[in-house]
Amino acid sequence: MSKGMSGRWIVVWASSLLVLAGPIGAQEKSVRPGINKPFENPNVSEFLAKWETESREIYQFRREIVEACAVHQGMVVADIGAGTGLFTRLFAQAVGPRGKVYALDISPAFVEYVAKTCKEQKLNNVEARVCRADDVGLPPESVDLAFICDTYHHFEFPLRTMHSIHKALRPTGRVVLIDFHRIEGKSSAWVLGHVRAGQDVFEKEIVSCGFRKVGEKNLLKENYFVLFAKVVPGAGGAR
Repeated sequence: MSKGMSGRWIVVWASSLLVLAGPIGAQEKSVRPGINKPFENPNVSEFLAKWETESREIYQFRREIVEACAVHQGMVVADIGAGTGLFTRLFAQAVGPRGKVYALDISPAFVEYVAKTCKEQKLNNVEARVCRADDVGLPPESVDLAFICDTYHHFEFPLRTMHSIHKALRPTGRVVLIDFHRIEGKSSAWVLGHVRAGQDVFEKEIVSCGFRKVGEKNLLKENYFVLFAKVVPGAGGAR
């Protein structure tokens, strides 16, 4: 074998090692074991009181958040970590009967509640599903927008989950990330103890899974709002 060919094989071999040691293979264990224990058998009424109240910034600005997501009639939205369905119901109204909303959560109790309330409100364009802790379980290229609100810090396997979201998004798909500002010396003791990392870390993780940051909105104070686009391999980046 010539030196040129030998060098080429070394490059290929090294590249293969990088692929094998990539984000998915490197994440065999939960990054935050036990953080989702409260959702194994939640009292839905208690979480309604916590989450759907004017004292919560996300609830207070819920309509502004939906507007900032630029959702329109006919879109397919995945509400990841749907919880009590606050945004699921708002998105269902925004996408209309020609659109669809997947309400995804790891908690069967939340999924059952969302399905029940959407049925009562005749929101027939909602499909509530229980998902895995490491995979949203949606069909390939089936979603226009993945909405992750105050949920990413609950991802036990963030890289695997984001890869599954990448697969589920259409080539022009987008991700909206809303999560707590975590800043030493500024954030509350609860945030510092509950949220495992700050915005920079979460953004880098998402970018490593095949996304590109395309925007940020100064809509909230306690939380940040970041928009990502799906990067399509071989298409010159995000479309």
